[in-house]
Amino acid sequence: MRVGVHINRFNHPRGAAALGPELAAAGAAAEAAGVSWMSVMDHYFQMEFNGGAESDMLEAYTTLGFLAAHTSTVQLGTLVTGVTYRHPGLLAKIATTLDVLSGGRATLGIGAAWYGREHEGLGVPFPPLAERFERLEETLRICLQMWDPEADGPFEGKHYRLAETLCVPAPVSTPRPRIMIGGGGERKTLRLVAQYGDACNLFASTPEEVAHKLDVLRGHCDAVGREYADIHKTLTHSGDPRGEAELDAFTRELEGYAKLGIETVILGPRVDEPAQWIEQRVAPVVGRLAELG
Repeated sequence: MRVGVHINRFNHPRGAAALGPELAAAGAAAEAAGVSWMSVMDHYFQMEFNGGAESDMLEAYTTLGFLAAHTSTVQLGTLVTGVTYRHPGLLAKIATTLDVLSGGRATLGIGAAWYGREHEGLGVPFPPLAERFERLEETLRICLQMWDPEADGPFEGKHYRLAETLCVPAPVSTPRPRIMIGGGGERKTLRLVAQYGDACNLFASTPEEVAHKLDVLRGHCDAVGREYADIHKTLTHSGDPRGEAELDAFTRELEGYAKLGIETVILGPRVDEPAQWIEQRVAPVVGRLAELG
């Protein structure tokens, strides 16, 4: 099992000027620890549980571009981009740029969006849930078309119409950037994972609940003729083990998820200085979980 890091707070005690050096240090610490994935939240406003809209929040893809320049091995992505945040053609271009400049390390993390306050606050349309899922599927189709060198041409959807789907330069990932679809919705989200995704991202609720979600995903894969084994299974976990006893308990807990086929666990505690946290808390976890297979 591999370990990822999700940075979700930007309230550095020394203020905004310290964020650049802190993020650069976090990237270095992650790679030194053997972390395989780094992500940031993609939101306009900070979450209510993390301090609310008045707390600091950086724009996600600018931040990932900065991390790309200060890392060389970790995969980079959002967890996850709301489909309403950017026009899909622009989103594909942004993700492609990250992929090119990082040397093929970009993942497009995407979901249906949910945070109404930030949309209303900045004047971004926030359609009903059913329409957001329609837009999500069209966005996935647009990205795949833009990343297909043989498929340049118009796109005609219900919500989006593109006269051309040019994407130059093309991604350097082979054959294209991976797509991670976040969420565990059984009727729509996991179906989209089966049809379009390279990875799913579930929450660490209980092994029984995650096993159920994976069974649902397997059923969707069977329905669309997709190999279930081809989908990378990831789990977001808020654990923050401290000391040997907590580390042992955490390892035992993750062993249950590893047996289900979870391949990457993404840790995202609410800390303002992630570099130190990665050095002290994440580094000991990486070796332990690698032994789980």
